[in-house]
Amino acid sequence: MINTVKISDMSSLFSMISEQDFRSDLGRYRNLFVYRGQPNSEFKLVTSLMRNCKNMRKMLEPCILRNFTKYAALEEPSIERSVWRQMIFGQHHGLPTRLLDWSYSPLIALHFSTSEFDMNQMSQHDSAVWRIDIHEIHDLLPEKYKKESERLSNTVFSVDMMQDVCASLEMYDSDMGDRSMVIIEPPSVDRRIVNQYSFFSVIPSDMNDIEGFLDKNTKNTYKYIIDKELRWQIRDMLDHQNISERIVYPGLDGLSRWLGRHYFVK
Repeated sequence: MINTVKISDMSSLFSMISEQDFRSDLGRYRNLFVYRGQPNSEFKLVTSLMRNCKNMRKMLEPCILRNFTKYAALEEPSIERSVWRQMIFGQHHGLPTRLLDWSYSPLIALHFSTSEFDMNQMSQHDSAVWRIDIHEIHDLLPEKYKKESERLSNTVFSVDMMQDVCASLEMYDSDMGDRSMVIIEPPSVDRRIVNQYSFFSVIPSDMNDIEGFLDKNTKNTYKYIIDKELRWQIRDMLDHQNISERIVYPGLDGLSRWLGRHYFVK
């Protein structure tokens, strides 16, 4: 099921960002939740490939990846090694892919839920932060994927693990159907991925309704709806905590976006 929680005051917000459970086996407060921020609570969970190619995505995805690899190999030769690297590097640079972005940090998710291209929209609508439990998602995986993660004592997959267990998207789609999906932690190829504490869910081509899948198969999925009246206060709190475009997008582009918003006049 999808649990919906309205965040309308800072106390509720602090409960959300400090929800680690105590693990008696480690003696530490840790979880395997990942978060996704969206600037409008009405936006659906969809991949960029779904938005871009709609019902033709299964046919067009191989063309997109093949041409991306052909033209991008000069910049990044390692993408020729596997389709998983092709998708991760493509997603990182704006290519439409079946990957859905998540972050291990709820603060990073809050950043994306309180960032608008048109800052005048900040007080016009609620935003959202989604949370899923990696353990729950992992428990739905086919047996060969569970064995691979057990072999390496790792619940989250790397690109190399994926290549070992599944060498093609056709095999992945056949394995998953619309019943499960893998969570990948990308290689730390640049500061943006590191700073965003990035993870990706790999959406099978037969999974047309991501929210429906989560509602049917999970219990720990949460959709936190951020009240529009609170968004500017959260935004200023995040800036004070050094969570801004300057950190999320290292470099001059992120610096410029941060300064533009910092000096925005309401």
